[in-house]
Amino acid sequence: MITTCMRAALAAAFLALPLATASPGSAADADLVALPMTLKQAVAALPRAAESREGYQRSKFQHWTDEDRDGCNTREEVLIAESRTAPTIGAGCKITAGQWFSYYDGQTLTQPRGLDIDHMVPLAEAWDSGASTWSAGRRKAYANDLGDERSLVAVTARSNRSKSDQDPAEWQPPLADARCAYTAHWVATKLRWGLTVDTAERKALRELAAGCGQETVEYEPAG
Repeated sequence: MITTCMRAALAAAFLALPLATASPGSAADADLVALPMTLKQAVAALPRAAESREGYQRSKFQHWTDEDRDGCNTREEVLIAESRTAPTIGAGCKITAGQWFSYYDGQTLTQPRGLDIDHMVPLAEAWDSGASTWSAGRRKAYANDLGDERSLVAVTARSNRSKSDQDPAEWQPPLADARCAYTAHWVATKLRWGLTVDTAERKALRELAAGCGQETVEYEPAG
């Protein structure tokens, strides 16, 4: 199971985590990771392209798998890692209780049934932004990315379903204090996976970054 320290820190304070940097256009090249960028610089590093939803099907991203074969699937791994107290885990890795902080809306829950595991960059948005050209294996890796605590996050079902497949030009967390962290996490995820932004998304990210002067971004490119 994945470690809890970084997720617990996010749950407690919903501050931006240190995110990896690369030179503009080098998000897919692990050899070009540089020093942390400001959020403004990270937004500028995102490659731009028009989006297309053509051919998208959610089933093209196999998710909630048990990649390490420990009996817990990706959803369960995130719930375990993000619980602020020791979760109650039954047979078959069934999680029945814990304490989770949904940083999108500032809600604390003790029952997992009220939580969704949100893909920071939704699957449909990833498809629009470059994942349509990926192999099935890379899409599976994206949908189950436990290598970066920002990729998947436990939040209230209500907030996740409000977000749906929208990008920051269309949706931002209802809790205003969470928006800078959310923006930094979005940008880091797109850089990690070499995903593009369209014109409206880039404009919204630049406007958000202008009000988040203390945020820095670094990321580790996905393999």
